[in-house]
Amino acid sequence: MTHPTHPTTRTYWLEHAWLDTNVEPGVALEVSGGRITAVRTEVDTPPPGAEILRGLTLPGLANAHSHAFHRALRGTVQVGSGTFWTWREFMYSFADQLTPDTYHDLARAVYAEMALAGITAVGEFHYVHHAHGGTPYADPNAMGEALIAAASEAGIRITLLDTAYFSSGFGQPPNHHQLRFSDGSADAWAERCSLLKERDHARIGAAIHSVRAVPARELATVARWAEERRAPLHVHLSEQTAENDACRAAHDCTPTQLLADHGVLGPRTTGVHNTHLTDEDIALLGRSGTGTCMCPTTERDLADGIGPAVALQRAGSPLSLGSDSHAVIDLLEEARAMELNERLRTRTRGHWTAAALLRAASADGHAALGWDEAGSITAGALADFTTIALDSVRTAGPVPRLGAETAVFAATAADVRHTVVGGRHVVRDGVHALVPDVPQALAQAVEALRA
Repeated sequence: MTHPTHPTTRTYWLEHAWLDTNVEPGVALEVSGGRITAVRTEVDTPPPGAEILRGLTLPGLANAHSHAFHRALRGTVQVGSGTFWTWREFMYSFADQLTPDTYHDLARAVYAEMALAGITAVGEFHYVHHAHGGTPYADPNAMGEALIAAASEAGIRITLLDTAYFSSGFGQPPNHHQLRFSDGSADAWAERCSLLKERDHARIGAAIHSVRAVPARELATVARWAEERRAPLHVHLSEQTAENDACRAAHDCTPTQLLADHGVLGPRTTGVHNTHLTDEDIALLGRSGTGTCMCPTTERDLADGIGPAVALQRAGSPLSLGSDSHAVIDLLEEARAMELNERLRTRTRGHWTAAALLRAASADGHAALGWDEAGSITAGALADFTTIALDSVRTAGPVPRLGAETAVFAATAADVRHTVVGGRHVVRDGVHALVPDVPQALAQAVEALRA
């Protein structure tokens, strides 16, 4: 991972820190080799030579579901009528413009925007694999390598969720846009994926785009590839009622049941959205320990609906959060929106504590991406954390004494003051250390696609 030069051993003094269950004032962290080696509380004054982080320091946030190129659509698809399916056609027009170079430039800027928002790890649900017409690049993983490099240059960790995508619907070949996504078969997909190598900042996972895009006969091959590598496996699940209806027509069961029948569900699997589920689906996901990644800002932007997150968690499905289409990149807003959506749906309040929402945005998100050693401020954990200002117009007021309510229910990405990954500053005082002008980088990368 690209970083500015820093000593390998250092001390951070945190004015306030969220330590899993409560906020503690005056916390000193010893960091060495990219990990936290000691956590000391009740340290009233900064030790000599310590890096001082004023505000409320949280574990680094994990964006468990990202399509980096969707960021180019922001501000162009939020108005007018239509559905997910009309939005999808517009999205394809941007996917058609991507090359390894333009994708790298856009993803680098998008991941830098994530770092500015306190995100230290991203799960990139990656399915634009090939050149136009489905012709492989000279390096068959050129597009995936562009994303891995972009994350390194933006200073964050990535789990590349290389996505299987072979059909446009049940029994239908890929359309002309989707030829870029398809390897033709799960065996060919697995052969290409096996060429990808993990790095210090990058892990390789798998994804099934959806049950409509991966024929039932191919599901077990993808699941087996992930199982053999003990890698995370993600899948878009029941985002749209039309998918459920088509699956019932083709297989006489729900998408969740189809995945269960082919060995896809399990503790390393995460269903993304999980919006339109039956009670039996919820029980299947919970019993198998399959996770749920909610993406509230995208689900509301695309008029998808509100998923049964409370019921899923009660059934045993761990919750994580993602910014998906990047209509907004703000994991604090995703956490807040999950609770507020449920309030609107049920007309009652208090479905999650701030602590539970923060765990979904940090520790449980990292676990869903295969970074189990991240997402907490504890000895032995990766030294990935972010600091929220407590003196902005959104957060000014009583200093937090016990809980993380100020961060979850008041702060936004604009309040992120520092982001540290592997013990080194990626964002300092609101400025990205590796991408000096993130707005300009975003503007140039998006314009290159629009042109």
